[in-house]
Amino acid sequence: MSSSLVTMAYIAATILFILSLGGLSNPETSRRGNLYGIVGMTIAVLATVFGPRVTAAGFPWIIGSLAVGGTIGLYAARKVQMTQMPELVAIMHSLVGLAACIVGYASYVDTSITFTGAEKAIHEVEIYLGILIGAITFSGSVIAFGKLSGKISGKPVLLPARHWLNLAGLLAVIWFGAAFLGAHDIDAGMMPLAVMTVIALLFGVHMVMAIGGADMPVVVSMLNSYSGWAAAATGFMLSNDLLIVTGALVGSSGAILSYIMCQAMNRNFISVIAGGFGTGGGTAPAAGGAQPAGEVTAISAVETAELLRDSKSVIIVPGYGMAVAQAQHTVYEITKLLREKGVNVRFGIHPVAGRMPGHMNVLLAEAKVPYDIVFEMDELNEDFPDTDVAMVIGANDIVNPAAEDDPTSPIAGMPVLQVWKARTSIVMKRSMASGYAGVDNPLFYKDNNRMLFGDAKTMLDEVLLALKS
Repeated sequence: MSSSLVTMAYIAATILFILSLGGLSNPETSRRGNLYGIVGMTIAVLATVFGPRVTAAGFPWIIGSLAVGGTIGLYAARKVQMTQMPELVAIMHSLVGLAACIVGYASYVDTSITFTGAEKAIHEVEIYLGILIGAITFSGSVIAFGKLSGKISGKPVLLPARHWLNLAGLLAVIWFGAAFLGAHDIDAGMMPLAVMTVIALLFGVHMVMAIGGADMPVVVSMLNSYSGWAAAATGFMLSNDLLIVTGALVGSSGAILSYIMCQAMNRNFISVIAGGFGTGGGTAPAAGGAQPAGEVTAISAVETAELLRDSKSVIIVPGYGMAVAQAQHTVYEITKLLREKGVNVRFGIHPVAGRMPGHMNVLLAEAKVPYDIVFEMDELNEDFPDTDVAMVIGANDIVNPAAEDDPTSPIAGMPVLQVWKARTSIVMKRSMASGYAGVDNPLFYKDNNRMLFGDAKTMLDEVLLALKS
């Protein structure tokens, strides 16, 4: 395949990737967007493999790598549950960072192409920055995987003088960067490059360990952005235009998404990176802020079914508890049954519900919940006063009235779904434990609120059975 044909294929792939991002921005077009991405990536891989830069001797290695990677990907696609998607995304980000590091070292020791003067300096800067970003992305994503999968506590680990440690690491990276650029041969440059890599790996661990569980959705989108910039850096090292463009698309879209997520939590990006709030989930409330007073009113599954049956308008707010219980299919069955009875059922999605951006949308789409009854928080908040029942399934912080009523609360100012304004709100939880932010919820004690305790899947099955009877 000639260079001009490869360039044309890369342009076509770039267009398809842009169309893919556009399609993925809306649930109704997400399948089409996903298809555009698949076709674009297929074109990109084929154009690269059969391009002039790959010799016949490299085909066995490429075919072997594709077979191994494809097998692992197919296995993951079949075995990984939808509830495990956040940690899967995190570990995928780590692989992008690892690839950037490997390509960086390979490019540095490659003697088949020599650079001199300014070209040599630019190439070495590309290598240094690519490995730096890749190492941070790799280690940070591994820690994020551990937190999302529950293998590492979601509580932020804040070392003494952590900001000074970060500053010292940054100065060391700059100093070793100067030493790397000033090295006269590969052996002399390898030491500062290796030291920088270790510092970057430690920084990635330190950065994500300091971020609390409540900020994990921002972390996922942030690491998505980092992986994009790592891919772009890899493109510069390999002189691959498609990698540069694709990495820039992913990096910029991830950065924009991180900004949107921070806005949804009334937090700024710097405060998240400096050390986010939150516990491991299901823990005691954090100290500080006005503590709710009163008693909770429990409700049974049969009584819940009666309330739903007698309603004209119902808003369901899903959260991570629904994902853990894998209750989305039962939720759909309840929704279908209520709609057949003439009840107006809608879903309210908070931007940070779950453990990654769009987590709840993905679960509802998997359960075949119609797209036209799934709404963002801003589209539904004004409708709660006219709603008969607001049903919260495993959510906590995103429906906490303390965000609006208590200026001393850690989540003060965070936009939330105002479920307490409905005539009756029903909160489904296993216990009275706090959410991922470690903040108690005054909603539980309100007069018009009812608590349906138990596993979400088990209780919803009982609600469904009562509705059918």
